Amino acid sequence: MISRYIPEFLRHAPTPGVTGFAVLAGIEASLRGMLVSVWPLVMYHALGQDAARVSVLYFLAGIASLSWGLMVPWLNRHVPRRWVYTLGACLYVAGAALAIRGGSLAAPAALILMNFATVTVFICTNAYVMDFIARQELGRVETQKLLYSALSWTVGPMTGVFLWKWWPALPFVLAMGFAAALLATFWYLRLGNGKLITRARAPAPNPLAYLGRFFRQPRLIAGWLFAVIRSSGWWVYVVYLPMFCIEAGLGDRVGSIAYSASNAFLLLAPFIMRWMRGRGLRRAVRTAFGWAALSFAVAGFGQFWPPVTVVALLLGSGFLVMLDTFGGLPFLMAVKPAERTEMAAVYSSFRDVSGILTPGVAWVILLVAPVPAVFVACAAGLGVMAGVAGRLHPRLGELRGRARAGHSLSS
Repeated sequence: MISRYIPEFLRHAPTPGVTGFAVLAGIEASLRGMLVSVWPLVMYHALGQDAARVSVLYFLAGIASLSWGLMVPWLNRHVPRRWVYTLGACLYVAGAALAIRGGSLAAPAALILMNFATVTVFICTNAYVMDFIARQELGRVETQKLLYSALSWTVGPMTGVFLWKWWPALPFVLAMGFAAALLATFWYLRLGNGKLITRARAPAPNPLAYLGRFFRQPRLIAGWLFAVIRSSGWWVYVVYLPMFCIEAGLGDRVGSIAYSASNAFLLLAPFIMRWMRGRGLRRAVRTAFGWAALSFAVAGFGQFWPPVTVVALLLGSGFLVMLDTFGGLPFLMAVKPAERTEMAAVYSSFRDVSGILTPGVAWVILLVAPVPAVFVACAAGLGVMAGVAGRLHPRLGELRGRARAGHSLSS
């Protein structure tokens, strides 16, 4: 009898759905959006205002994050997923606390811990999405996540830099609060450990063994490459545009303002997805990569007239937002149910691989050329991906049969 006095939300766990994952994404975006434009400035000043040294730091941090990300599936086999997610949220708090301490050693260590947190939460979230969201709903959940994150990514970068200039510790204090909110929301949703998929054979004891299955599936490789190069574009935009603006005499706030403005495109995510459905996933991905490549190439002329770089990269970021909206679908649609956690870990590695590739290539370029040359190199990579996108199946991403009818009724 006493059970009738227990609130409904305590007696029955809420069913995980699109909105729940979108709320988690929005909270995490508040945390990361607050710091995304702060980190390059913190590192630039902590390392003697040397762009090449900052590139080396990001390169090493990327290697560390990639190694951590590849070990998360192994950790998940020994620790329940809900606790792995909790660890990720706690790493956000630890990284922010270390950043408040500051210094030439503590600041890089804080960045690495924050990267570990992002990778851990990303892997767990993607595994949960593939557990609880139907295949035909993946596009909807990605759109909803971006929509809930739009305000944070739009206001956060500019606000973070403003607060950092007022009191360097304040953005990190707020980030700790968002991390606590993220963890509380996760436990309220009661996602548990996800759905258990039993394989016919025992899982491979080597945490790297699943990479062989990944490399035997061309669709997964292509989808992963799209994510890597898209992320590299964001790396160049977030890290090297502020450095360029400082060196060109445009100030240290122009980069964060541009980044905030570009993230306003996230509000268009539902219209972007509708545009993609009308043209097909292959054509949409190819178009977005092609125009992004052209924009980054034009940014290379900023050596002669700096404002052209800001305008061109702002335009190019719009196409990167388009890729954020639907560019992950080729990978997610190709994952087999029994490989969700492992392939989520592979997919999450795109952040770290781009975090190694981008500063590594930039460091070599900066030894012989100015920062605008980094924009041109990024344009080349985006152009190559436009060619790869042309090899996707022309009907990839289309809704079929009952799923198409259900989607039409719901829209």
